[in-house]
Amino acid sequence: MTTTDPYAASSRETTEGTVYTVTGGDWDEMIDQTAGDERIVINMGPQHPSTHGVLRLVLELQGEVVTDARLVIGYLHTGIEKNCEYRTWTQGVTFVTRADYLAPLFNETAYCLSTERLLGIDVPERAATIRVLLMEINRIGSHLVALATGGMELGALTGMTNGFREREEVLHLLEFLTGLRMNHAFIRPGGVVQDLPEGYRERITSFLEVMRGRLPGFHKLLTGNRIWRQRLEGVGYLPLDGCLALGVTGPILRSAGLAWDLREVEPYLGYENYDFEVPTDTAADSFARYLLRVEEMSQSLRIIEQALDRLEPGPVMVEDAKIAWPAKLSIGADGMGNSLDHVRKIMGQSMESLIHHFKLVTEGFKVPPGQAYVPIESPRGELGAHLVSDGGTRPLRVHLRDPSFVNLQAAPAMSEGGMVSDVIAALASLDPVMGGCDR
Repeated sequence: MTTTDPYAASSRETTEGTVYTVTGGDWDEMIDQTAGDERIVINMGPQHPSTHGVLRLVLELQGEVVTDARLVIGYLHTGIEKNCEYRTWTQGVTFVTRADYLAPLFNETAYCLSTERLLGIDVPERAATIRVLLMEINRIGSHLVALATGGMELGALTGMTNGFREREEVLHLLEFLTGLRMNHAFIRPGGVVQDLPEGYRERITSFLEVMRGRLPGFHKLLTGNRIWRQRLEGVGYLPLDGCLALGVTGPILRSAGLAWDLREVEPYLGYENYDFEVPTDTAADSFARYLLRVEEMSQSLRIIEQALDRLEPGPVMVEDAKIAWPAKLSIGADGMGNSLDHVRKIMGQSMESLIHHFKLVTEGFKVPPGQAYVPIESPRGELGAHLVSDGGTRPLRVHLRDPSFVNLQAAPAMSEGGMVSDVIAALASLDPVMGGCDR
């Protein structure tokens, strides 16, 4: 006698083979558990405006109190890591930059540092400084979105409008420096695409002045606001031992008292030469995380100023012609294309240069066999790229250790036992980006 598994997915035969229909097993299970009880089960998301994008929460409620919370992810899965395995090492940058779309320059840096470790190369000093400069500008933009969306979800609409107004300053500056507001693909294996444009120093100095004048406005608007404090203080509590058990990093871990910042404890790109502080708190709640993000933006301004002073003339891509591409790129009006001088040289003088250029662009460079993992400190915590090479021109395996994915594990621990309204505040304090979580 054969028994059918009640949880098995139903299937049907097609010309392409068997197709399985998967239903919400968690939902059915929770409904069965609460049958005949006073508890109710509700779906929050994935289209809910307060779940930071396409995140679905299945909440079990007793009255207004959350007794059980389950997170359902995957609604923004785009196959970024698998796509990288079908592209050259350089082309992979254009995929990973779209994972955590609020911190694209961090995705690019982690991927490129891991690639460079496999290649056994170091980028020129100017390229490393430009990477630091761009990442800290990007960190400010990411934290501003965290404050703006958190304010919107809690009803502080002026916090939202101010946050997005300040973020526009960040995006305008990044567009001037890299050519794009988001998904820049500016950081490449071996350095960066091209040098900073003329007038960059004046534009960045102006940005620093504007932001130093506007960041205190968040304290005036929100920090002392009685409603804001009531919504955040004591909400989303996660102590240090809970953070360590769940692998949580970033502002959430630092809000519990541990000054763990990879820029300090495992420096990369010369961060050990910069003077900045790692802000911490011991309240371990949503309000502490808000305060830390505001302070981290001020510290990023300090780093940007120092990076500007450290920018010395020099190359922005490694000298090795077998890796450096596109070392002589000149962004035209269409945002693409090599400089006319370079094209004239390879077309008119050297057939070998033309062949080499063609092979480098179409096939890419070979990376020695091995694997590497390089972590960096993104706005949300430890972001790492684990790359495996079989010696070819494409990665054998690409995996991103995205902090949004790991940190979301803490959501039930923060939410259960609290009110439904506190789930919103706790989730906002996590600042998850579903593009990075689902990839």
